[in-house]
Amino acid sequence: MPSYVHRLARRDDLPVIVDIYNSTIASREVTADTEPVSVESRVGWFNDHTPERRPLWTIHDAADTSADPEVIGWMSYSNFYGRPAYSGTAELSIYIAERWRGKGLGKYCLEQAIAFAPQIKVHTLLGFIFGHNAPSLALFRKFGFDTWANFPRVANLDGVERDLIILGKRVVD
Repeated sequence: MPSYVHRLARRDDLPVIVDIYNSTIASREVTADTEPVSVESRVGWFNDHTPERRPLWTIHDAADTSADPEVIGWMSYSNFYGRPAYSGTAELSIYIAERWRGKGLGKYCLEQAIAFAPQIKVHTLLGFIFGHNAPSLALFRKFGFDTWANFPRVANLDGVERDLIILGKRVVD
């Protein structure tokens, strides 16, 4: 099984981050976006991910020792609800390049995210996952995330109403 490494995303990673994100739209399993997003539209989002509070990481194959290793996925911590009292809670997002899916990269990301959360003063992690996204739900549950909310039929994807499940895990007591 491959091993992975990660680093803080750089501004010049944004095009590949957007490409990986856009590659998930057609499946209608991962994101509520129904059309591809542009790099320009994601600049503000990218800038909101500060290393000391809400890092955005790019993931790489550890065997790729080139000077500029291929970005094969990314993971971010994002603010939950945007109010100061919630600063200890973060939403996790994990996106994986199509040819790297099913190879343990999601597992690597969750292991790293849970371990790192206390360093950025995060005690609670959340995953916002569609109810029909069985692989992601299973992955988060494998790491001890429980269903904390179920929003039935809140998303409409091509005329099909879909549930949003919020999974949560307290990582620091």
